[in-house]
Amino acid sequence: MPSSFRKHTLASIKRMAEDMLLRNMAIRTIDSYTFHVGRFSKHFGKLPEDLGPEEIREFQLWMIQVKKCSWSSFNQAVCGLRFLYTFTLPRPWVVKMIPFGNRPKKLPVVLGQEEVHRLIECVTVPKHRAVLLTLYSAGLRLSEATNLKLPDIDSERMQLRIIQAKGRKDRYVPLSPRLLAELREYWKINKPNQYIFPGKTNDVPLSGATIQKTCKMAAAQAHIKKIVTPHTLRHSFATGLLEAGVDLMAISKLLGHSSFTTTMIYLHCRREHLGSTPSPIDWLPARQCPRWIDPSLQAPSPSSTPASDPI
Repeated sequence: MPSSFRKHTLASIKRMAEDMLLRNMAIRTIDSYTFHVGRFSKHFGKLPEDLGPEEIREFQLWMIQVKKCSWSSFNQAVCGLRFLYTFTLPRPWVVKMIPFGNRPKKLPVVLGQEEVHRLIECVTVPKHRAVLLTLYSAGLRLSEATNLKLPDIDSERMQLRIIQAKGRKDRYVPLSPRLLAELREYWKINKPNQYIFPGKTNDVPLSGATIQKTCKMAAAQAHIKKIVTPHTLRHSFATGLLEAGVDLMAISKLLGHSSFTTTMIYLHCRREHLGSTPSPIDWLPARQCPRWIDPSLQAPSPSSTPASDPI
């Protein structure tokens, strides 16, 4: 790749990042959008200002058919390209013609209380155990938990302060007395002085990848067949509150959701919601069921042994 091309591409991306900073957009959003724009330019070997709708369409097909990108990554690329050609490099063609992908709607994986107990019991490193307990106790995102600092613990009011979370919003969540006791025991061992869960040095937070790996290993040791990630504990927190009778609006505020409709997905995970729905087969007479045999007409075989139930 010619150095002049690379230099001019970086200049366009730098200007785009500055435009996003002017709008006070999150650093992670800036990193994501500029990454996809840089990949778009590199894919064709041309500057962003020399590309248009046809190249965008070809690039989107390449992401789907060749790279097999997730729909989340695909839509991040769309957002980045829309921002680029709306603000940094305004173009006369309609930016809204850049289509978003229809992201599949999936229900979250939820753990029961016994499964959470087994999961955390398999974590032996005090720091990692404390992170997982914090995720489950307060329903935090992984980045929110790892970026907690000592002043964020308000033991007088029994609250945790979450600073500049997703959407650049602050919020407070309840601090469980049991979690406070666990954090105090953890502090006696590690004695962090800035971040509650520091990384390799005290001035940086613990890497999220470390907790993701820990969670995966613990789930395997606990013989949990579900796909478990740190975010699963957040889903389990929300579903547990809903089953305990906490109203949906309060849960939405605790989770820091921008839209109330986002929280409504947990309505589909409640056991009460699923368990209260009968099956029509339970209303049928027994003789209407397939392959029904009258037990009184079936002679027992003395040599037969009962088969083990596979379910």
